[in-house]
Order: sequence, then C-alpha cells, then structure tokens
Amino acid sequence: MSALYKLTAVMSLSLAISACSPATPPVSGAVHADGTLTNGVVTYPASDFHEQSPGRSGGTLRVSAASDAGSFDIHALSNGNMQWMGRILFDCLVAQDEQGNISPWLAKSWDISDDGKTYTFHLRDDVTFSDGEKFNAAALQVNLDHMRDPATKSPLAAAYIAPYTGGRIIDEYTFEAHLREPYTPFLDVLAQSWLGMISPKQIREAPKSIAEHPVGSGPFTLLSYTRDQGAVFVKRKGYHWAPPVTRHQGEAYLDRIELSYVPEAMIRFTSLESGQSDFALDAPPQNAAAIRANPDLVLRSRIRKGNPSRSMTFNVEQPPFDDVLIRRAVAKAIDREGLAWISGFGEFIGKADFLAANTRFYQPNNDALAYDVNAANALLDQAGWTGRDAQGYRTKNGQRLKATLLTYDNPAFPASVSVAIQADLKKVGFDMPIEMLPLTRVTERRYAGKFQALAAGYWHTNTPDGLFVLYHSQSISTAKLIGQNAGKFRDAELDRVLSAARQSRDPVELQHLYSIAQQRLTETVPAVPSVESQVLAAYRRDVKGVIFDTSHNVPYFTSVWLDRGQP
Repeated sequence: MSALYKLTAVMSLSLAISACSPATPPVSGAVHADGTLTNGVVTYPASDFHEQSPGRSGGTLRVSAASDAGSFDIHALSNGNMQWMGRILFDCLVAQDEQGNISPWLAKSWDISDDGKTYTFHLRDDVTFSDGEKFNAAALQVNLDHMRDPATKSPLAAAYIAPYTGGRIIDEYTFEAHLREPYTPFLDVLAQSWLGMISPKQIREAPKSIAEHPVGSGPFTLLSYTRDQGAVFVKRKGYHWAPPVTRHQGEAYLDRIELSYVPEAMIRFTSLESGQSDFALDAPPQNAAAIRANPDLVLRSRIRKGNPSRSMTFNVEQPPFDDVLIRRAVAKAIDREGLAWISGFGEFIGKADFLAANTRFYQPNNDALAYDVNAANALLDQAGWTGRDAQGYRTKNGQRLKATLLTYDNPAFPASVSVAIQADLKKVGFDMPIEMLPLTRVTERRYAGKFQALAAGYWHTNTPDGLFVLYHSQSISTAKLIGQNAGKFRDAELDRVLSAARQSRDPVELQHLYSIAQQRLTETVPAVPSVESQVLAAYRRDVKGVIFDTSHNVPYFTSVWLDRGQP
C-alpha cells in the first residue's frame, strides 16, 4: 500500500466516523436486545427455544446472509455461518437445553466415569445420513477422528476435543470415548454446530468433497451451491430426529431454503422490506430502527454465549504491551459506548468484561476497565511515559509511546472503529498507526505473532471454557496446534483456575473458579472487550415458528413455516 493510499484511507475513515457518530452521546440502556437483564445477567424465556405449536408444511424461504463461508466442512472451519448452517445440514451428538444443561440428540443418554475420563454414549438406532449410511458407534468414531486429524486443519473442532485420545465401539449403538484428563466442557462443545456429524462414508472415501457437497443427517440437504452467490437446500424426507429441546416432531416444514450471499447491507434491508427476501440472517444494524417501525417486519437481537467481541488483542511479547500498566491504560482509554454506536448504530451493547452476559458462571464486572481518561493518564504516568513530544504524544527515554494496530476490512468490525480507537488513544498521548492488510496477510502475521496489536476479535462458544480457548497458555499456537491465544499471553494464576475448571463438575466450585478467572483477566488485560457478540436477524411477519438454537442463539430453521394462506 502506498503512502498516498494510506493517507487517503485514513482521511476517508475519519469522515466515516463523523458521518455515523450520533449528534449526542448514546443513551445508556437504549439498546433493544431480546432477553431480560437482571443484575447484569441476561436470560431468555424457554419459549424462545422450542416450538409452540405445529406449523404448516410447504413453501420456499428466501434468506440472505452477508458473506460465504467458502466451505461446508464444519470440522475444518471456525466461520460464524456454521452456527446456523450447521443446523440446516447436520445433527450433533447432544444439545443444550433452555437452561444450558446437556440434553439428548443423536445420543439418547451417556455415562461418565468417576474419574471424568471415560464417556459412554448410548446412541439412537434410527438415524441415517442422506447417502443412506447409518449413524452408529462406528460413524461417531470416524467423525471424532476426522475432527482431530491434522489433515482436516481444524482451528476449532480439534481444539475443542483436544483431550479426546480415542474410543472403543462396544456394540453397534454404544461408543466409549476416552479422554487423557477430565474435561468438563466435553459435552457442551459436542453440542455446537462445528462438531456435527458428517457421513462416515464421505469422510473415508471423499473428504475433500465435504467442502462443496456435504452429506449430513440433518433436516435439509444441499441441492446446489455457487461460491459467493448462494445455495439451495431442500427438505430431507423421513427426517424425524430433531433435538428434543426444540419440541419439533418429524420433517422440517419448509420444502426449500434459497440462500443468497449479499455483502451490501442496504440491499439486504431493501430486499427484505420489499418482500424480495423473507429473512435476513445478518440484519444491518443501521436499518434496525426502520425494521422495527415496519409492521410487516420483525427484528431479533440476541447475545451469543461465551466471549464478547474484542476491539483489540495485545501481543504481550512485544513492547509496549509487555507492560500490564500500558495494557490497562489502553483498555480504559477506549470509549466502548462510542465503538458500540459506530459499529452497531445503537443496537450493540458496550462491554468491558470477559464473558458474555448470558454465559453460565458470568460475573458482571464492567467497572474495572470502564472508560476513564483520567485513570488511563495516571496509569501511563505510572508506567514512566511522562514526557511529551512536539505532537503531544507521550515519550520515555526519547522514544514515543507508539504501537501499530493490524486490521483488515471486516463488516463486523468496520475500519471506522479502528480510527475511533486511534482517536481515543491520541487523547492520552498514545500514537497508534493503523495497518490494514488483506485477511490472508493478517492471518499469517497473527499466527506468526508478528504484530503489536490486533484489531477485532470474535470467538464464540457455548461455555465459559471460551476463556481457556483464548487466554490459557496451552492455547498458544504451535506446530501441531492452531491456537486462539494470538497474543501469546501467559499467566500462571489464570492457567491454574482455568485448568481446574476444566476438571470440575461441581457448580459451586466452577462458579468460584470462573469468578477468579474473570477477575484475573480484568487485572492482566490480554485484550480489550468492546461489545457483546450479537446476532441481528430480521424476517417478514408471515414467517412463523422462528425459534433459536440453544448453543449459538441463531435462528433454527427446522421449525420455520410460512403463513401465506392455502396454495
């Protein structure tokens, strides 16, 4: 990128800040998110997750999404699309219920050994994949092996079942899974879409074909797919094994789902408004008020469990972020409510702690890293950066306080957010140039640790063990592991409590351990939380039966039906 182009980009982004900032500061509590907020914790009614009454069969649902995942191989991806797409094509071994407890799905029941290292699954005997293959103990074994096979190059599923060492087929519908150590989140992660079941025949004979021609056991099958344009799914005849939590019986109601990838937010909105589409999976937040005001439309705003979105991850092995005082100062210098407005137009919820508000064992603590310019300045003074240069930036020993923010063009984290961060830090004398590169380059440098600060960050999971995934030292990438601890953060106390939490099944002890972990993260600040990771979905009023997946809080299409009168 030339110097001229860099300058032009920054000027354009600065204008974007002015264009989308509110005339007055956003009003606290003005967010219209679903759910009930009690003492900082968000809950949802059980009715959001299960079908209220049978629907009408037939019809085609026209759906839009912002971008293509580029593959349907759920085991090889960490893409957010799989949260909802996985439920269209695949089924999981278990599900979470409305309270987040583990409930049956393809496994009818399970036993856990006293030492927590052996799980015995008793499987349904009436499930088939769309190629006719049976789902049985052998199929489960093939899938678990595929998830952890290095050839799959899994950034998510492999990490989630890392303690799994192998298994034993006891009989056709009984499988014994062996773990090298107790791992309490094992059942939770098996409920997530990325760990769904793929035809064992396809895994054995044509694993590369999964990317564009997947074979699952789910309620729909893939009829056609055109990269970056869309896909068509058709009802799977004979399907009758939806997760019990949904209260859905039998086949899906819809005959067909036509999915279009529409990167332009305004087109997703106008298509929905005009009736050209029925459902927007990535409803544009800038149009949320118009959607709510339209009597023909419905807007749903849901918080994903696990980790909130991050505005910045620090590389703690490089200065200046090897100093915790600097990290804490930067976190307190960033106006999260401003970022929430810029990225979410009043729809997103600012966040200054490290677990999503609807996650089990969440302990609200938005004060420790709350926006406080005076406190940020005091911390920087304490760190010794007390000098000032001609441009007003802080100095120490003749060096300017400076770090580059590495980012890429990301609709979920617009470049205007990076510019806002840059402006916030300038107010406390911190110089933060922005380097915007293609995603592939950013990814390369991320895993190589060649950055000072990494903009944006989104890692959703359905368990507080997401803290282990992002911040435990065992989650640092190695030659054998695609890890998510990008900043190479190491803290012995955090490692201790997160490791202990993985081995405990006592809710009281888990609450205590995760409370310590959350507190420790606000003290050590490996990253800067910015907003809750939210799902915005919108649909037309004649779309009925919309419920939400218990793990991902995304729409679940098996129960959806169209109320358009008799054909």
